[in-house]
Amino acid sequence: MDRSRTHLAGLASPRAWMAMLLLLCCVVPALAQTARKPSPYEHRQGSDAAPAQPSEGPDYLSRLDSRAQFMQLARVYNAGTALEMPHLIFVIDRQDAARIYYINTPRFALHEQFVRRQRLVRSLDKATLNAQYRDPQRRFLFGTLSWQRDLPGYTYEFWEGDVLSAALLRQTDAVVRASFREPIRFKTNSTQHEQVASAVGLAHVSQEALLREQRFLPLNTGRAEGRLRIVRSEAQLRTLSPRDIPVLDEVPIALAPVAGLVTQRPSTLLSHVNLLAKGWGIPNVYIRDAQDALRQYDGRWVALEVTHNDYRVTPLTRPARTPSATAHRPVAANLPRPDLSVVALKPLAALRARDSSHCGVKAANLGTLKAVLPPAARVPDGFCVPFSHYQAMVQRLQVAERLRELQRRPGFNTDPDVRRAALAALRTEIATAVPDPAFVRTLEGQWRGQLQGGAVFVRSSSNSEDLPGFSGAGLYTTVPNVTRAEAVAKAVQTVWASVYNFEAYEARAAAGLRQDAVAMAVLVQRAAPSDSSGVMITRDPFDAGRRHITYISAKRGLGIRVVEGKRQAEQVMYSAWSKAVQVLSRSAEDTQLVASAAGGVREVPITGSRQVLTDALIARLAKVGAATKQALGGVDQDIEWAVVGDEVLILQSRPYVDRSTR
Repeated sequence: MDRSRTHLAGLASPRAWMAMLLLLCCVVPALAQTARKPSPYEHRQGSDAAPAQPSEGPDYLSRLDSRAQFMQLARVYNAGTALEMPHLIFVIDRQDAARIYYINTPRFALHEQFVRRQRLVRSLDKATLNAQYRDPQRRFLFGTLSWQRDLPGYTYEFWEGDVLSAALLRQTDAVVRASFREPIRFKTNSTQHEQVASAVGLAHVSQEALLREQRFLPLNTGRAEGRLRIVRSEAQLRTLSPRDIPVLDEVPIALAPVAGLVTQRPSTLLSHVNLLAKGWGIPNVYIRDAQDALRQYDGRWVALEVTHNDYRVTPLTRPARTPSATAHRPVAANLPRPDLSVVALKPLAALRARDSSHCGVKAANLGTLKAVLPPAARVPDGFCVPFSHYQAMVQRLQVAERLRELQRRPGFNTDPDVRRAALAALRTEIATAVPDPAFVRTLEGQWRGQLQGGAVFVRSSSNSEDLPGFSGAGLYTTVPNVTRAEAVAKAVQTVWASVYNFEAYEARAAAGLRQDAVAMAVLVQRAAPSDSSGVMITRDPFDAGRRHITYISAKRGLGIRVVEGKRQAEQVMYSAWSKAVQVLSRSAEDTQLVASAAGGVREVPITGSRQVLTDALIARLAKVGAATKQALGGVDQDIEWAVVGDEVLILQSRPYVDRSTR
């Protein structure tokens, strides 16, 4: 799998898909002592709640017979917004005839505060407190009761790390139903909770089901001014300019820079387009039925504001300032200068971080990981074609001169259609040029000698991707499952030509990068017949403070479609603190991509369970992710992985770019 654009011929367009990544994944345990900004994934005793009224109402009630009583005790997150969430915490004292306390939650932020203040116990040290989440014979049950506006209905739940037993869940359900007059359901916050509820035969609502009902998802917060455009066709997509705010039906596979982004079908957080939007620093939001909701603004200048809990579109009589291709965009650092003195093709095993100067960060990182990850994970063998060979091609074909000629053409710098056509012609010249015979012999010799002529993926490793401030995700082309000698050289030229992919050119222009400073090394890597594959981030992507979280997105087969963002992936969160797995979505695919014996890939039906990952494999992946992060300097990573049999493979690791608009 590769995060670059994949070069596929004759494959049917993948169908649209949904995957929601939002709100309310877990109840914060009473162990949490400090308030911090809530993640969109979690329901936290934090600072986004409505102001507390410590002098109003009783400390607790033993029954809730009306909505008014519930609201009297409730704390409300994000009041008056699309993410409004009234909730209260409760305690069941199992030693006092299973007495329930519905707690005045603005007054008592944590379960343990209430237990101490009511003097239900003489002391509650750390070990005793931990036991209230893990001991099947515990005295207290600590839970939360919430109103889910998108169901709609009430749910009760426990912290994701709470090790519920069947007996404890049965008891909780009986007590809550006897003391709460409204219909209510158990909400599961981990796979362990789901298993217990199923074993008990208790009807429940999962996180995945709740997330599907969300109407709003802030993928990247911020403010932008531009012309809002309802985009309903591929032809319209191709006419977008950096001053536009498109409203799309779904996330496209590739997108040139725009001022802001709205989609009406939720997408995986790690699709190429969502990662690019983060790197560009533009507001990016999912709004259910957005094209209908925003139809009145089509073609008009607007300001789009996206916050963590809402969005706003405000019409403008005219732009407050003249939009430009770089408006609201971060300016990336100068591109690393390529070392052209290295000519020899370099095996991955010989590469370390310092070799990025001649082989690019992608290849250098993989070389570093190849040395340190085993036996927990393995990097498939491969070799790098250094920058010097790309530069030789550029000089032989006079690419720099050709580019300057194109840039002087009328309309090239002002008309995206002219620019798109001119760049396509330049790519064709590079991809179809007669290769240097000496280079072809060297390349074939390395492929046969080191990799025994086996199937390979041919991938980019440029000096303009995998950088701390510019990920370049999806900008360049990958050629999958190359099986013939003559096709290897052709694939290398295809990757070289992808320097001038339209979206890559536009992204570099928006970031202020010189087009003639780009150099392309190529990674030729043994193909992995993946049983499953995907992407992970080594922290909560919505909350940098939650370093104990690993986010994982997965699909069966080759992972190309995980990063296209076009089909629903399985998405989970793993907490190294609670050891719990939270499911955000299960894959709904009915087909997968596999390597074809004749080269390339083909689509085949999926049989059996739609579940991709087991809890044990999720924990293994998270551990490998932590090791990868440590090996690459402690910086949070965006990692591509695959599983073949019982073996975890790492295919790429780049710094995770997380930048909001300025």
